Amino acid sequence: MALLEVENLSVRFGGVNALDDVSLGVHRGEIFGLIGPNGAGKTTLFNCLSGTLRPDKGRIAFEGDEIGRLRPYRRAQLGIARTFQNLQLFRGMTVLENLMLPVDARARRGMFADALRLPVARFEEGRAVEHARAILHLLRLADVADSPAGDLPVGVQRRVELGRALALRPKLLLLDEPGAGLDTKETAELARRLLEVRERFEITMLLVDHDMALVMRVCDYIHVLDFGRLISSGSPDHVREDPQVVRAYLGEEVA
Repeated sequence: MALLEVENLSVRFGGVNALDDVSLGVHRGEIFGLIGPNGAGKTTLFNCLSGTLRPDKGRIAFEGDEIGRLRPYRRAQLGIARTFQNLQLFRGMTVLENLMLPVDARARRGMFADALRLPVARFEEGRAVEHARAILHLLRLADVADSPAGDLPVGVQRRVELGRALALRPKLLLLDEPGAGLDTKETAELARRLLEVRERFEITMLLVDHDMALVMRVCDYIHVLDFGRLISSGSPDHVREDPQVVRAYLGEEVA
């Protein structure tokens, strides 16, 4: 059984088919790539998976259970986390504080325990700090732990957002354009970190990105969308050489 199963998903915006009968399966431990030209339907699919958009047709199952009607916070509780193409950090908070927030949100304590500084509150706070610092170390962010997130370069902010998603202890991580705005060196660093994250935390990833060097380097399996339809799927080598993929990216005459 796949960790994530999408069956015959369709979304229409007016007369436009943003997704047209798309199916895919993501298995545990995979880094699964989703690529395609602008307007192919990648972000629409991500929004359906995270719960911010409800499809017109189709089924989404996570660990065998239907989740198509669950709200985003319920999907997060089940183990689905997401990063965004447009950075969504708390810019005035430190890097450490950004990573502690998701851990705090899942802590088993309340306002009463926090106000009185009961032992359970102190324990949960210590646990949040410990988990956040472990992620900072893995992502090479320990030296900026006390810096405001908004003051950091874009490449570092991308890693902070990745760290915040990891702080939720997800089973499935949805990565929406994690390489956006990065130079070649930063992209190579991101690729290394993603592979380390998978090995360390045994997390399954679904990756959307326009940077083909990143996608081809880290993904085990790739789906290609064009105008909302699946046009190719397979290993990076297979997809790279598929004439349909070449036509979608470069045009009929060039292909």
